[in-house]
Amino acid sequence: MTKILAFVGMPASGKSEAASVLRQEGITVINMGDVIREEVVRRGLEPTDVNTGGVGTDLREKEGRDAVAKRCIPKIQAANEDFIGIDGVRSVPEVERFKEAFGSDFTLVSVDSPLEIRFERVLARKRSDDMKDISELKVRDERELGWGMGEAMEIADVVVENNDTLDEFRDKIMALVK
Repeated sequence: MTKILAFVGMPASGKSEAASVLRQEGITVINMGDVIREEVVRRGLEPTDVNTGGVGTDLREKEGRDAVAKRCIPKIQAANEDFIGIDGVRSVPEVERFKEAFGSDFTLVSVDSPLEIRFERVLARKRSDDMKDISELKVRDERELGWGMGEAMEIADVVVENNDTLDEFRDKIMALVK
């Protein structure tokens, strides 16, 4: 059976950094946002925050709140590996879908970080779908909370605070991997 370490957290909390720690250890990571970005491209849209968010909402409305998880499960199974990371869980129905598929081998990790620190990270990472000011980050937070992210964070098996240095955060993630 495949062991899964899945990350949930507000935008720029450190989910992708946690996933990169796994990748550096040779662990495959499935990025749930990539599933949505693939759909944005498939629909012929520009990869902006508005389009990506709109497609994410549309998928969840049309296919259920666990739509993105459903699209990830075949990717996880096809990888056929002992340990896999999942970057970007957004809701309890997604968690339930993963637990249904992988049982007790699925562990949900909430990455927690305050708004101001997260906005500094957004400015530093310069992604095409990123926010340009803190009010846009708050809008994105509200959208993702609307998908049920807060509830998913509350039911996490483990909470990792990401308020310190990058090295300290990476060490916390490595401790989970071990």
